[in-house]
Amino acid sequence: MEGMDVLEEMGELTRRGQAFALATVVWRQPPSSSQPGARAVITADGELHGWIGGACAEPVVIREAQRVIAEGTARLLLLGTPDQFGGTVPDGMTVIPISCQSEGALEIYIEPVVPVPHLVVIGGSPMARTLASLARALGWRTDLVDGPDFVTASADERSMVVVATQGHDDEDVLTRAVAAHPAYLGLVGSRRRGATVLGYLADRGVAQQELDRVKVPAGLDLGKTTHQEIAVAILAELVQLRASGALPAPGTGAGAGASAKPGKRKAADRPAEAVDPVCGMTVATASSRPLPHDGAEYYFCCAGCRQAFEQDPDAYIKKETRC
Repeated sequence: MEGMDVLEEMGELTRRGQAFALATVVWRQPPSSSQPGARAVITADGELHGWIGGACAEPVVIREAQRVIAEGTARLLLLGTPDQFGGTVPDGMTVIPISCQSEGALEIYIEPVVPVPHLVVIGGSPMARTLASLARALGWRTDLVDGPDFVTASADERSMVVVATQGHDDEDVLTRAVAAHPAYLGLVGSRRRGATVLGYLADRGVAQQELDRVKVPAGLDLGKTTHQEIAVAILAELVQLRASGALPAPGTGAGAGASAKPGKRKAADRPAEAVDPVCGMTVATASSRPLPHDGAEYYFCCAGCRQAFEQDPDAYIKKETRC
């Protein structure tokens, strides 16, 4: 996968609401196998789509990309031996020594791409339309759906759902919304009306733990307000919950990687990574044949490191112990 295929994969991951990182080669020192402008997309669970370099660079890029996704901060990597860069490495760059037989080097920029929040507003009232408009002004992905058109698949565990059907089949709509297990589920209405609706659902077998997650009434309590102010109160509550960490960030949490394509390599499907005792590189053990020695197994980035270890294993084991 390269070029437009990588961009299409980015679009697909964005549509699925999945967080990922984009890695771009911005400089190379020959004879590295990669080229400036080469790109790869790395998901939170370690899938790599595209081409960023050979066996020396790939495990490092996957590991660093997962950190970038978790921290939400871009990172510029210099992959190579320190003497290749001398004293010219700017502050803020991360130098990761690698020791490939090719003696090439790479500079790779990794940036996080976190999907925007997803809000589903169910209903056709002026309040529902105002809420949807305000959320879109924040840049949120917002769906305004009439009650009969809402189905469970319209939301997922990363979505925020506000039921504003105002007495029009509240019970049926809320039943479908509960089944989506959204990160937030609010019902617009009085506490008395909410108790009636939730009681109805309980009598029909909806689990109490699911009903306890429904916020009634939705939004911050601002007292007697207009429908525009109710919309502001609901949006303010959602912003507050997200800022406090009470809601999962988009593209994370349960189901974030559920739609991974079959046949792609995942970190969870591979054996654990190991450190090459000769050069210190991180090695994906799935692509390296282990060398047993003194009751342990060692992995290597290339045949040269393996040969050096075979000739004098004690030197590298002692070196590893000192580190």
